[in-house]
Amino acid sequence: MKLSTSLLALCLSTVVSSEGLSLFGSGSQKAFTDDINVPGDNPLQYCKPEHGSDILKLEIVNLSPNPPVPGSTLQIEATGTFDQEILEGAYVNLQVKYGLIRLINQSADLCEQIKNVDLECPLKKGLTKIVKEVEIPKEIPPGTYTVFADAFTADDEHITCLTATITF
Repeated sequence: MKLSTSLLALCLSTVVSSEGLSLFGSGSQKAFTDDINVPGDNPLQYCKPEHGSDILKLEIVNLSPNPPVPGSTLQIEATGTFDQEILEGAYVNLQVKYGLIRLINQSADLCEQIKNVDLECPLKKGLTKIVKEVEIPKEIPPGTYTVFADAFTADDEHITCLTATITF
């Protein structure tokens, strides 16, 4: 359970480009991944390149250490702006996989889960900053974990969708 809480905190902390190789061979075009990578030192990506209409606009998310290390303290620093207040009833569709094995696949109350990063609903419109330390259990089995978190308001408006792949 500590593992899922730690991975959940990693994704939920965010709920609050350089030019590269192009898919079409031109160095002057942005690579597809530049559109989905969350700014900062982190493994987070948006679920899709078009996320401009999301309620949460992430400015930066930094993890230290990145990647997280079993048995260590993970420091999460995130800054983002909510275009509107997030009220009770908001929810997150959460999936955690260990390789191909699905460990978690559930819809959870966002306002309950956001307490893991010391926030509570309503989440106010405007700039939000999070600094949180999370203990990463040393007993995490080695392997690749994939986290998917898709968050919505009580009225089914899209807050954001994030995914991360972490290898321990």
